[in-house]
Amino acid sequence: MMGGGSAVLNVDLTVIGGGPAGLAAALEASENGVRDVLIIERGGELGGILQQCIHNGFGLHIFKEELTGPEYAYRFIEKVIARKINYKLNTMVLDISADRVIRAVNGSDGLVEIKAGAVILAMGCRERTRGALNIPGTRPAGIFTAGAAQRFVNIEGYLPGKKAVILGSGDIGLIMARRLTLEGAEVKAVCEILPYPGGLNRNIVQCLKDYGIPLRLSTTIVEIHGRERVTGVTVARVDEKREPIGSSFEFIECDTLLLSTGLIPENELSRKAGVLIDPVTSGPVVDESMETSVKGIFACGNVVHVHDLVDYVTEESRIAGKSAARFILDGGAYGTGLIKTRAGQGIRYVVPQLIRKNRLDNDMKLSFRVTGGYKDVVIAVKSGDRTITSVKKPKVSPGEMESVKIGKIHGDSFKDCDLITVQLENG
Repeated sequence: MMGGGSAVLNVDLTVIGGGPAGLAAALEASENGVRDVLIIERGGELGGILQQCIHNGFGLHIFKEELTGPEYAYRFIEKVIARKINYKLNTMVLDISADRVIRAVNGSDGLVEIKAGAVILAMGCRERTRGALNIPGTRPAGIFTAGAAQRFVNIEGYLPGKKAVILGSGDIGLIMARRLTLEGAEVKAVCEILPYPGGLNRNIVQCLKDYGIPLRLSTTIVEIHGRERVTGVTVARVDEKREPIGSSFEFIECDTLLLSTGLIPENELSRKAGVLIDPVTSGPVVDESMETSVKGIFACGNVVHVHDLVDYVTEESRIAGKSAARFILDGGAYGTGLIKTRAGQGIRYVVPQLIRKNRLDNDMKLSFRVTGGYKDVVIAVKSGDRTITSVKKPKVSPGEMESVKIGKIHGDSFKDCDLITVQLENG
């Protein structure tokens, strides 16, 4: 406790964030011998965003069955309780220092100072708001992020409106197009400024095509109408430079506008700790063990880069939990031989950004997104002109995260290399 000469709270591992990433990381660390684990969650319950994702499609990789978001979260919450892992709800972390001292505040403890042997950052991401999009028009009621509308419908029991337009084709927006339709609202259109959709192909099919909801590509909103309440929006097609085409302006009557224009990893705390941030992912630069540039601080899940599936978040978070346990219990044997990863032709970013040669294992994979929609391509991992491994793909899209496995089986290929490039080649 702070003040009155009270002692600092000492824990082996502090996990910041009680969503799917934080839960999986805390469990993995506990199962690997860390006895004193504390999860800090700013919300009123564990599970994070999963609690409002009542649709199915979760758990196919981890549990080999289809679950809803709350069901998926509950399986981890049950294990956290069974292992007697401590957690603090309604607790906001204010600051983290490079030497892993955390300052947090809540209603019952007041201001708390925690000294951790290791820290795992699992804060997830937030939605891009209207203010970041600079859409002209008035400021009427009826404009929501897709996630806010999802909470209103699924948890609070309110329908945001009767006639909706959705800007952006991220997965939450696609899912909300279906959800609003099922609740009796009319979704006039989903408008996407890019020439390809931003969400998973399965959501395009199951949420839009199956319900006859039009997807307008290369289209954006140029004005919002209404004073007290949204009365409509003006949409326009855009050219190759994403500039509106004047002759294509069209008014669509609606009382609700949902924004599904991308997710931003929430890294204010990471920056306070001095963690190096990748300008492309907006998340921490991490190595193969999910350790950041600050020793003893690890990161996982959507705070590192935005994932498509919660199953992939869980897999990555288990690596962070296991690595944090290793750091706490044996100080983390770092070894030598650092390899940098680089995004080559057709690739937007690669995670992890660093790999230690002595930590290569056969389950290690590089995750990345492509820069556009491509057909019949080869994803190649190269050291100079030498191809270490490659995977042929009939189709790739920026809306779907890709990955390729590297590891001990390619050990000889890494002996003399300090840089590997992931790139697209003709199939």
